[in-house]
Amino acid sequence: MAEEGGRLAPEWADADHSVRLAPERADADHSVCGVLHGYRDGHSLAERLGCLGWQTRSSSWHGYEVGTDWCELELEPDAQDVLLNGVMTPHRFDDLAALLTRFGMTYTLELYDENGNSVQESHG
Repeated sequence: MAEEGGRLAPEWADADHSVRLAPERADADHSVCGVLHGYRDGHSLAERLGCLGWQTRSSSWHGYEVGTDWCELELEPDAQDVLLNGVMTPHRFDDLAALLTRFGMTYTLELYDENGNSVQESHG
């Protein structure tokens, strides 16, 4: 996972500082969604990813947007869990799962292709 902390180049972020995929990956059209079980907000994950060089920003009272050149996610609290959804480069799905595992998080992740078909799932 040598690329896991790749800093977001300035041309990949909009003027409002929202995270954007690298231009060559922006048409990947693979969506990822999941749940971080037992977390009340996305702060912990956003902070940890930020330490690895991911771009992070608060998007609501308890929600966050996080991203790097291969993945961008929205983290939104929902009762006892945090929902995550976004887009990513599909061949990096296992890298995202490995990060969550390394952080000791209990999670469920699903990857969907451009037609909305489930292509991969991970639990930790």
